[in-house]
Amino acid sequence: MARVSTYLNFPTETEQAFNFYRSVFGTEFVGGIMRFKDIPPQEGMPPMPEEMANLIMHIELPILGGHVLMGTDAPPSMGFTVHVGNNSYIMLEPDSRDETRRLFDLLSDGAKIEQPLQDMFWGAYYGSLKDKFGVQWMFNCSQK
Repeated sequence: MARVSTYLNFPTETEQAFNFYRSVFGTEFVGGIMRFKDIPPQEGMPPMPEEMANLIMHIELPILGGHVLMGTDAPPSMGFTVHVGNNSYIMLEPDSRDETRRLFDLLSDGAKIEQPLQDMFWGAYYGSLKDKFGVQWMFNCSQK
């Protein structure tokens, strides 16, 4: 089923933030916590530094009315510089790859493509962009 959620990036305090949000909303994480150490090894990829292994790669928390907060750690050691303005995305999860491609292509007009749509190791068709107005969008389609 299609849904829209909010995706938050933190330099390294995603776990603390989401534990706080969990206490506020009284809900539980969906699917547990995926950490960077859970990423399958990729050919040619250097070993993961120990200080990054337990950082959060992905977390989901339902809040109100079916809305879900999602998040990740985006540490400087991975080339990220998180600051207010680049720490949140609107996450679209369309029902089909065709709809994902259609929305991605339309929002790409004048946009900066951060990651082109492609199949990802977690089994989804994923991409991200910053539109011509500076709004950040993620697309994640788990339908084949």
